[in-house]
Amino acid sequence: MPSSQTKPSCQAIDLQDPRLYINRETAWLQFNRRVLEEALNADNPLLERVKFLAIFATNLDEFFMIRVSGLSRQVTGGVLEAPPDGMTPLEQLAAIRKTLLGHLEQALDCWHGDLSPRLRDSGVPILDMAELGHNQKAWLRQYFAREIFPALTPLAFDPAHPFPHISNLSFNLAVVVSDPQGGERFARVKISDVSPSLVRLPNEADLEKNPETDGIEVQASNFVPVEEVVAANLDMLFPGIDVMAAYPFRITRDADLEIKDDEASDLLTSVEAQIEMRHWGSVVRLEIDRNMPERIRDVLMRNLELEPFQVYTIDGPLNLAGFMELTRVERPDLKDHPYLPVIAEPLAKRERLFDTIRRQDVLLYHPYDSFVPVVDFIREAASDPDVLAIKQTLYRVGPNSPIVAALTEARENQKQVAVLLELKARFDEENNIAWARALEDEGVHVVYGVLGLKTHAKMCLVVRRDPDGIRCYVHMGTGNYNPVTSRIYTDLSYFTCNPDISADVSDLFNALTGYSDKGTYRRLLVAPRTMRQQIIARIEREMARHQDSGDGYIAFKMNALVDTKCIQALYRASQAGVAIHLQVRGICCLLPGVPGVSETITVTSIVGRYLEHARIYYFRNGGESEVFLGSADLMPRNLDRRVEVLFPVIPSRLRDTILRDILGVHLQDTRQTRRLLADGRYESVEVGSAADSLNSQEWLMQHWRGKGALREG
Repeated sequence: MPSSQTKPSCQAIDLQDPRLYINRETAWLQFNRRVLEEALNADNPLLERVKFLAIFATNLDEFFMIRVSGLSRQVTGGVLEAPPDGMTPLEQLAAIRKTLLGHLEQALDCWHGDLSPRLRDSGVPILDMAELGHNQKAWLRQYFAREIFPALTPLAFDPAHPFPHISNLSFNLAVVVSDPQGGERFARVKISDVSPSLVRLPNEADLEKNPETDGIEVQASNFVPVEEVVAANLDMLFPGIDVMAAYPFRITRDADLEIKDDEASDLLTSVEAQIEMRHWGSVVRLEIDRNMPERIRDVLMRNLELEPFQVYTIDGPLNLAGFMELTRVERPDLKDHPYLPVIAEPLAKRERLFDTIRRQDVLLYHPYDSFVPVVDFIREAASDPDVLAIKQTLYRVGPNSPIVAALTEARENQKQVAVLLELKARFDEENNIAWARALEDEGVHVVYGVLGLKTHAKMCLVVRRDPDGIRCYVHMGTGNYNPVTSRIYTDLSYFTCNPDISADVSDLFNALTGYSDKGTYRRLLVAPRTMRQQIIARIEREMARHQDSGDGYIAFKMNALVDTKCIQALYRASQAGVAIHLQVRGICCLLPGVPGVSETITVTSIVGRYLEHARIYYFRNGGESEVFLGSADLMPRNLDRRVEVLFPVIPSRLRDTILRDILGVHLQDTRQTRRLLADGRYESVEVGSAADSLNSQEWLMQHWRGKGALREG
């Protein structure tokens, strides 16, 4: 958060003043707080609220593994360089803990006081062992013996047994046992990763009728946390020993891979080795149950080499992320109404996609538009005898990918296929390694990335021999080639065979797979070479236009705004009077509404049913509008350390559709929107009446219907 000091004077304002910037880490915590607000929102269906609570917890896990671990390394290494907001690494760690303690208290209050009672009332109770009937306990003991016990390994800790290694994000029990010879002893039991977080069990009444139920097809929606099931049956792990108590705990380790490309003779092997090292990274967080005695906590802290500020005492479930399993319960009445994406006109007609794209550019907005045409584009290319080559980037493709299957088929059909598959896509490295090997086995030319950079651009190039000559067809997007996430992320897809864009994409692929020093392109804005400069140049062009005509306007929709140079350019534009609307889903380090600095800037954020993932950059340009879409946020990592692409939407009808029915609708949202204030806090947007209320995602589900793919005229 920004400093509480007085805001700078409007006279002789220094745009490097730390008070003009929100700290990146605390800005992220505010974003995750907005995720938590969806769990707190009683207007959301019950199981959707549980889902948001689980997402809140899962986000925190990654935050500690990557961001907190990075700050901890800076403290250990004596790094003194501060970010634009001026906070040292140690100050940031203190601010994180202070902010997070309040968020955790809200999350647990939400669970204990609201969600858990409502689940019970709705017939989906999370039960304690003490609440169970005799038959249910007997059934759980059989389940434990059959499904859980074989994978458990108790590890003692005493002079003869070293303190056991505890893996990242594992769920554990600190078990206190006692025997006449040894007295009180300590052991650790890791709950297997393959065990469910919640064990589903039959009703007591049903078991009275049929006590032999094996549990494979349990119909009831009763659940017991797996740690309670294990704790209640520890006598099977420690026969002949008195089990005095068991306390759940969980640790988080540094999981940020550090791969030095220039020192790696084989990038694939190096990434595999680094993935394994995630299990051994430094511990950055210990979560313990509030009932754990000090002596047990001290044993853990001492052996894990932790400071008190790294320990979080939780009054309730430690594994909130595990509640995501409840979303699989078949209770449509407790979930959002299902939405079926449409196949947009004219793509629903019986004609080849290449014929449609040759006639007109096509825009799709997922999940409102189906992702099927994107898959079909590659499938058609794979089977079309006139297609000569396919080139594609892959970042996160997911399991059982139809995209990979289509690329494999293309190779079987003797097409030239080149895939740039980014091995360093965080937490998807193992999946991508498997896909890389599978594609190579089929003869696909696989490139692992660019030295020193991540390739985050989303693009596919198809080279085809048309009746009038060789033509290139292009798909570009804001999201991954992943049909699963296309149903829950909002992303834009764009099909074109525009000669300039096609030539640019072809040149960029050549640069990615070979050697090139190309820095400028005809139509594309490409990072890391020139994207920042070209964005800033357009901001400055809008300033000049406003000084001449008074109609300067900029609107951006993105995931994050962190880059200092871009923020300063926006500040200068605001000082010149340019109206600026920024919709930033996640991290925003810019402060709007600061007198003399950002008075014409508004910043909003939407967190809702779908993850807002599209990036849109709009410059009014005196009526000659420019709209760019792509994969890049305005962050140093995107602009300096990744291969990113922003591409223009050329047809005016599609630009108008984006401005009116996507960007315009989201900027008018009053139901899901939070507005960033000049003091760094977010507030809900107030509306005068129900008639003025707008939920942009609901509106799009009702009204979009393939607007981006409508025919000319």
